[in-house]
Amino acid sequence: MSLVTRVLMGLFVLIGSFIAPGVSYSATHTVSPGESLYTISRDYGIALNSLMVANKIQSSLIYSGQQLYVPEKSSGRGTSYTVKAGDTLYLIGIQFGVNYKAIMSTNGLYDATIYPGLTLTIPVVTSASSGEKSTNVSRGGNFQRPSAEVVNLLAKLITAEAEGEPYEGKVAVGAVVLNRVANANFPKSIQAVIYQYGDGTYQFEPVQNGRINMPASNDSINAAKDALNGWDPTNGAIYFFANYVKSKWLWSRPLSKIIGKHVFTY
Repeated sequence: MSLVTRVLMGLFVLIGSFIAPGVSYSATHTVSPGESLYTISRDYGIALNSLMVANKIQSSLIYSGQQLYVPEKSSGRGTSYTVKAGDTLYLIGIQFGVNYKAIMSTNGLYDATIYPGLTLTIPVVTSASSGEKSTNVSRGGNFQRPSAEVVNLLAKLITAEAEGEPYEGKVAVGAVVLNRVANANFPKSIQAVIYQYGDGTYQFEPVQNGRINMPASNDSINAAKDALNGWDPTNGAIYFFANYVKSKWLWSRPLSKIIGKHVFTY
């Protein structure tokens, strides 16, 4: 074993010895060859970021023989739910009538990443945890549930615009389209907003360059459904652009939020 390897292993042991305060642990796990933080968290039915926080790990780098503290699952009152393929926190919240942020808080989640096999505790519904009044934007009385073809079109735009972005950023792109549908200054349907043309150019670059014709990714399909179900991470934004764009006009718009490499504005 080289000196560098011994030093790194010593550092990992030292880091692992300082566990997060105020957290209860159900087990200590010894890392086996071939294991990753993802597979360990999946096997114990806990959130990946909960495992990282419990051990004060800030990257996915672990090594064989390392000791990890496994946090207990939430013991609060509520229903136990096992995540299935295609689930998102927002859709689970809709199913149980609970704000997705309440589910995140109850389960110690620091982002919306979930995966099949993860066991979640669904908190008891209260007036504070139900609904999405603080983050949703009314789509207006003329907004109707779109067909599967239109959902797929929205998902294809999300794929073309935000494939490399975090899931919240994908939902945000879908939300911008829906916010335009509800805005008097834009067309009144999802298709018309996506294909809007004026002054020799399309509103969305993927329509201009043909990337809109790429198949939609599974994440983008779920993101389109979450946006249609009312999740709007942008709180009503009607524009977005890449953070490297130099347009003074775009940067002069009132800022809503920056998610990943996209800037969302009003």
